[in-house]
Amino acid sequence: MSEIIIDEEFRFLLPALDDETYARLEEDLLKNGCRDALVLWNNILIDGYNRYSICTKHNIEFKTIDMEFDSREDVLIWIISNQVSRRNLTPIQLAHFRGVHYRAERQIVSNKSGKNQHSEVEDQNDPQPHGQTTANRLAKKYSVSGITIKRNSKMSEAIDAIGEVSPEAKRKLLTGAVRIDNNVLESLSTASSEEIADVAARIEDGSYEKQKPDENTVMNPFEEAILKISGELFTELKKQAKDGDSKELKTALRSYIIMLEDLYKKL
Repeated sequence: MSEIIIDEEFRFLLPALDDETYARLEEDLLKNGCRDALVLWNNILIDGYNRYSICTKHNIEFKTIDMEFDSREDVLIWIISNQVSRRNLTPIQLAHFRGVHYRAERQIVSNKSGKNQHSEVEDQNDPQPHGQTTANRLAKKYSVSGITIKRNSKMSEAIDAIGEVSPEAKRKLLTGAVRIDNNVLESLSTASSEEIADVAARIEDGSYEKQKPDENTVMNPFEEAILKISGELFTELKKQAKDGDSKELKTALRSYIIMLEDLYKKL
C-alpha cells in the first residue's frame, strides 16, 4: 500500500472528537478491530482520520477504499455532505461547512465557464437548473436563506485565512473554545494579512476578546436612526409575538430584511 497522505485542509473539515468519545472509539478498535474501511482519494485520506490515528498508534490492521473525484472541490463537497449527514455540529461548524461548500461549488463553476468565481454577476452566469443559483440551491439543501449562504462564505474565508496562520486558532474557533461575532468574522474575510495574523495570534494565546464599543464613540445620525428603528422594531415584536406565530414573524422579518438590503444596494 502506498503511504497515506494527510491533507490539512481536508482534516480540518472534520470536527475534533472530545476526549471521552475518542477514548470510546479507541477502546472499540482495540477490542473489535477496524471494521470500517478508510476512504482515500489519490492516496489522500478523506474519511477516517481518528480511526487512522488510533490504528497506526496501536498497529491495528485496517482496510482502505479508493474514490474518484473530478477535482479537489468535489472532494471538499463530498466530505462536507458526509459530515453534515452523520454528526451533530455546532452552529459555527455548520456555517463554515455551508460557506466552504458554496465556495467549492463556485470554483467548479468558474473552472467550467472560465469566469472568476468572485464576479459581481456570478449568479447570472451560473449553469444551474432554470431559475436557480448556487446560493439558492444550497440554501434549499441546508434550509437557510441564500443570503445566509453568501454570508457563511465570507465567514469560512476568514476562518480559513486564520487557519493558514495558526491551525490551532482555527481549531479553537471551530470547536467553540473561542467565540467571535459572525459580523466580525465576515469583516475579516477582506482584512489585511497583518490583521488576520494579529487576530490569529490573540485567539491562539487566549487573549482574544470580542471588541466592545467605546462608550465615548459618537455615532453619526444614520447610525443613531438605524439603532432607534431596530430597538423599536424588537420592542414591538416582543409585544405582538405569541406562541405559534413563528411563520408569520419570519415573513414579517424577511420583508424588513429585504427592504434594508435594497437600501444598502442603492447606497
